[in-house]
Amino acid sequence: MSMKNTSYSVLELATVGQGFEHKTVFENSVKLAQNAEKLGYNRFWLAEHHNMVSIASSATTVLMGHIAGNTNTIKIGSGGIMLPNHSALLIAEQFGTLAHLYPGRIDMGLGRAPGTDQATAYAIRPDRVQAVYKFPEEIENIQRYFSKDNQNAKVRATVAEGVEVPIYILGSSTDSAHLAAKKGLPYVFASHFAPTQLFEALAIYRNEFQPSAFLDEPYVVAGINVIAADTHEEAETLSTSSIRMMIGVMTGQIDYLQKPIPMNQELRAISQNPAFERMHKYAFVGDKESIKKRTEDFIEQTGADELMVASHIYDPQDRIKSYQLFAEVMQEINAVLA
Repeated sequence: MSMKNTSYSVLELATVGQGFEHKTVFENSVKLAQNAEKLGYNRFWLAEHHNMVSIASSATTVLMGHIAGNTNTIKIGSGGIMLPNHSALLIAEQFGTLAHLYPGRIDMGLGRAPGTDQATAYAIRPDRVQAVYKFPEEIENIQRYFSKDNQNAKVRATVAEGVEVPIYILGSSTDSAHLAAKKGLPYVFASHFAPTQLFEALAIYRNEFQPSAFLDEPYVVAGINVIAADTHEEAETLSTSSIRMMIGVMTGQIDYLQKPIPMNQELRAISQNPAFERMHKYAFVGDKESIKKRTEDFIEQTGADELMVASHIYDPQDRIKSYQLFAEVMQEINAVLA
């Protein structure tokens, strides 16, 4: 067991359930953030995805501001901003503004994936392919815009200058590990949906890490999916919504998050398919005790400093309950080390 406390945070996609209006989805995101704050979650991050009926967090910084304004202490961030979709200058201005409004509470998670299909990526930014290769350079541009030393530059993000907004590098491969290590920045690995290179990437990050003005030693955040309920059977039923959503993602037939149904033979067979299991290796479904065991094992294996938890559950109250049970799990795990 790791001999340090492990922080725990929320990854929110503003998932749209069948029959839910977008306004209600955003209200439910706020309620989740408010509950997460009470339950001791460290951060509440929002993901950037586009052209998906099941995800409403596409205007990520707008939603960040709304949720920050309806909470008090929890850190609000992007998990992440897909930087090749954007101008580094505009991102610096947006996050600088948020940091002035909510001092000490804004995080900037940056990734290079499109967050959508290729046609939509082209609609967002026709030169996106070239922008992907400039990802390291664009991170440096953002850091420069936040620096006080940029005050005499021809191009400035004046609202960002001298403001502290921590940057996190997001990734699902070893490429991002090399980059995060070289720049001395915290590293967030997307093991909740792309676990294949998790351990190789973490080893690279830790071995190659170069201390920086931002971070003295490696800091790892690892993603997991959690669906927790009072009984294993209830959690398994709740998971049928997520399973069907993931089938849609894998087959290119993305739909709204559906109401849960009793687990049946067909869904169980799909969830046990090797390809599905590989993608969802770190999807923890069950009662509190089974979730605790898998979480302890995951922390032991990865040495993660922080867990980023996604939970695709149809009913908002069931989702809050799942996050409540996971918070209890983490408090029990950390209490052993107190």
